[in-house]
Amino acid sequence: MSAKTVLISGAGIAGPTLAFWLKAAGFEPTIVERAPELRRGGYVIDFWGLGYDIAERMGLTREIDRAGYHMRELRIVNAHGERIAGFGTKVLIELTGGRYVMIERSALSHLLFEKIKDTTEIIFGNEIVAVQELADHVLIKLKHGAERRFDLVIGADGLHSAIRRLVFGRQDAFEKQLGYIVAAFEAGGYRPRNEDVYVAYNAPGRILSRVALHDDRTLFLFVITADVDMALLDMSGQKAMLRDKFADRKWECERILDELARSKELYFDRVSQIKMDRWSRGRVALVGDAAFCVSLLAGQGSALAMTAAFVLAGELSKAGGRHEQAFANYERILRAHISVKQRGAERFASAFAPKTWRGLFFRNQVIKVSGIPRIARLTFGRDIVDTLQLPTYRWPALELRTS
Repeated sequence: MSAKTVLISGAGIAGPTLAFWLKAAGFEPTIVERAPELRRGGYVIDFWGLGYDIAERMGLTREIDRAGYHMRELRIVNAHGERIAGFGTKVLIELTGGRYVMIERSALSHLLFEKIKDTTEIIFGNEIVAVQELADHVLIKLKHGAERRFDLVIGADGLHSAIRRLVFGRQDAFEKQLGYIVAAFEAGGYRPRNEDVYVAYNAPGRILSRVALHDDRTLFLFVITADVDMALLDMSGQKAMLRDKFADRKWECERILDELARSKELYFDRVSQIKMDRWSRGRVALVGDAAFCVSLLAGQGSALAMTAAFVLAGELSKAGGRHEQAFANYERILRAHISVKQRGAERFASAFAPKTWRGLFFRNQVIKVSGIPRIARLTFGRDIVDTLQLPTYRWPALELRTS
């Protein structure tokens, strides 16, 4: 095997998945994560398709089912809390063959991490600050610690990837902003609770949703149309922006904003896509959101990250570690599939939070009829169903473990 040691930047979704399958193929992965520990909180994701298939191959479906949520309904309410649109999730379950669950992204990350923590070197509280490719290896410099050498380096560090910036260039060369800001936080003991119902209040250019979580927690998710320089806002500025956007205090806004004021944690980011002509350069490659973020609103980022990690590890195994061949095949297999997902996400984002009451009314009528299976297949079925056929790979270490 021409390449053996692989440094992975990022311990979110793509990173641990890649480490699992690289280990199964006989490589020696190392993960470096900037945060001091795995992140908690954040937001919930819809999980289905090829990502679900890969989780099953990793033996995680039972744990995902237990940690996840089986939503019965998406419910749009007006300023008085009255249902004005929505649909049951039966249509999604049918479109995905019953393999659909909503789960906290951080919970999925923890489940993946449990699969690799005892077999993979993991460095928390550190980050890569320099990457130098030499003839037969990559020399990296960590913020805290000495230089180290690896055969390959993989950036699995998300929308704001440090590896992409260090090796490929500034983020604004690849980022397409979709015109939204998303924010999320949790609170305990909030009432009312609508178990297994995703409740959303809409006004022009803004959405505020809540989801009842395990352990008497509630997740609140804000989406607003805005274009802001993230570097100019600290948490107090972020909270002030959200208070200003929902200052009319309709529906449950006043109580939710009171919970926000007390919260010590807040996820806050712009909604963007990443589009690149190449996902690799020399001995360095990108995977997941670092390479092709479809956008948070698309709901498929984690599943796509797991799919890409599986294919990247499989192609490295198939090529005997010859990275040029493996990276080229990795892109060839996935690029068209990712392009379809990104176009679908752009269509969805354009109608997600209409800026006028008229636009909201029309959007709600579409949501109402989307609960009809035949219409759902026509409107968003092509964006839900995965048509990509995963290649077949050999995993020598897994075969030895099960023999």
